[in-house]
Amino acid sequence: MPPTNPARRQALTDAAIDLLAASGVHGVTHRAVEKEAGLPAGTASNYFRSREALLVAAAERVVELHLADMDQAAGHQPAGGADLVEMLTESLLAAATTLRHRYLAIFELQLEAVRRPALAAALAGLQEVAVRVTAGHHDQLGLKIAREKVPALIALYGSALFALVSAPPSSVTRPAVEAIVDTMVYGSAVPDDPAAFTL
Repeated sequence: MPPTNPARRQALTDAAIDLLAASGVHGVTHRAVEKEAGLPAGTASNYFRSREALLVAAAERVVELHLADMDQAAGHQPAGGADLVEMLTESLLAAATTLRHRYLAIFELQLEAVRRPALAAALAGLQEVAVRVTAGHHDQLGLKIAREKVPALIALYGSALFALVSAPPSSVTRPAVEAIVDTMVYGSAVPDDPAAFTL
């Protein structure tokens, strides 16, 4: 039976996330994770018998952190009259700067999950929860967005985030993010009355 020290297990998975962001999926090994976490050799293999098990645990931890962030964001949003462009700009900017390493890790895991069914299963909850929580946020904020459009909005958000996270950090500025969000919300055409898109 594997050890049951939650703090040590979390230290290992958090170290794996940091390595995913810094070195990519191939940089995640038991020894590298132990070194990153400051733990003795052999610790990671005691908790995770295989490299795939280590990656799955990192994915589960990423999902846990992502859900906590979404819950916290929901609690800080003003009720009613929210501007969709402003909301998406703030969210993308934070994700691509403050949480950049987290999303680098997520993208690394998502690419690896194409070839690893167990990893894909661990990440599957991200999309399902994103749709449910995003729709709930829209309701809370009074945004009149049809439910069937939420997955497409999430796909656009994810694509924009990938472009921002994979770009040089110095290029991720508020004007750059606002330009992306304007196109996401308004399309490529300039509306006659931009105020009409304030929801």
